[in-house]
Amino acid sequence: MAVLKRRVPMHSLRYFLSLVGLFSKPRLLPWYARNPLGWSKLFLGTVCKGDFTHVIATKYQKGQKSRKKPRHLGPVDGSWQERLADVVTPLWRLSYEEQLKGNIVCVQSNHLKNIPEKHTQVAQYYEVFLRQSPLEPCLVFHEGGYWRELIVRTNSQGHTMAIITFHPQELSQEELHGQKEIVKEFFIRGPGAACDLTSLYFQESTMTRCSHQQSPFELLFGEPYIFEELLSLKIRVSPDAFFQINTAGAEMLYRTVGELAGVNSDTILLDICCGTGVIGLSLAQHTSQVLGIELVEQAVEDARWTAAFNGITNSEFHTGRAEKILPGLLKSKEDGQSIVAVVNPARAGLHYKVVRAIRNCRAIRRLVFVSCKLHGETTRNVIELCCPPNPAKKLLGEPFVLQQAVPVDLFPHTPHCELVLLFTR
Repeated sequence: MAVLKRRVPMHSLRYFLSLVGLFSKPRLLPWYARNPLGWSKLFLGTVCKGDFTHVIATKYQKGQKSRKKPRHLGPVDGSWQERLADVVTPLWRLSYEEQLKGNIVCVQSNHLKNIPEKHTQVAQYYEVFLRQSPLEPCLVFHEGGYWRELIVRTNSQGHTMAIITFHPQELSQEELHGQKEIVKEFFIRGPGAACDLTSLYFQESTMTRCSHQQSPFELLFGEPYIFEELLSLKIRVSPDAFFQINTAGAEMLYRTVGELAGVNSDTILLDICCGTGVIGLSLAQHTSQVLGIELVEQAVEDARWTAAFNGITNSEFHTGRAEKILPGLLKSKEDGQSIVAVVNPARAGLHYKVVRAIRNCRAIRRLVFVSCKLHGETTRNVIELCCPPNPAKKLLGEPFVLQQAVPVDLFPHTPHCELVLLFTR
């Protein structure tokens, strides 16, 4: 997998908003017709994917055959678009293979063939199981069916965790137990034994997505966790805990966060939406204390285990919603000590109460925001962090200034890109 890291200096909110506005105006972009993609997809998500304008035009046209073809599929020589692309994405003229030869930090990619063979193997054997099962798959809830989905997680050592979700419909507990035994037997002594699973989990789920608290993950056999080595730490990963699928890319992402955080022995590191705690724990030796907040209970348990196993004693992790925990946590730390905050929210962005608490805490002078979806709610987060004081919204603290943006391509050959933003005040 390739991971491209380029630094794009941004010195003010005004410049940030001008970029968003610039890439939202169809008349300024002659290489496609209407309804342009968000600016993060336009530039950052296509940095390492070959001919810049051709990629944009191709992605825009997919599934929209009725629309007119763009006028320009190549660079517009001497135009402002070409000059801008040269500055923001200087490798856009090169093929992907040529980009990898450049003086950039990257991990080799094999295009879209980078799905581990183990994942494919487990999926194929699960299909064999489904075809011989008398119970139908559950494709649409209201149409019935039982077998829902399979999640496969592997680590760099080749250990494999499989998680099966199952809609019980009207099955009795005895019938449900029987199905668990059948799938367990298939992967232990049947054809699925070839997968050599480290662990097999089973979750009853009557909703699209259930947490461990809503419907527990039941271990049918094997080890309860898998482990990964990252940034010199041994990380424990539970079935319900989020962990980046591109491990080499995640290591680069977290190193970037560490560089921008700029913590020292006199600062507290506040890790909001911390997951398994990797960011905070990787910086624990450089800061006085790590405070983590995470919604998923299993992930917090993993973070605490990881801290103890790696001999880290200056960390503290809290389970719950950040908007409920953060205000009280910040009040307890109002002793003049400097706080560096790192936020790594899901695609929905930060709750407005979290933004308000950060904005109004004078001890936070430096903020690192990791975004996997910059447009939408995250854009509003950025605006509220950087706008002038607004008593109506209870945004009373000094505004932040967006200083730097570093895109990290964790998902090569897709429109998705992680963006690390540094704010100071």
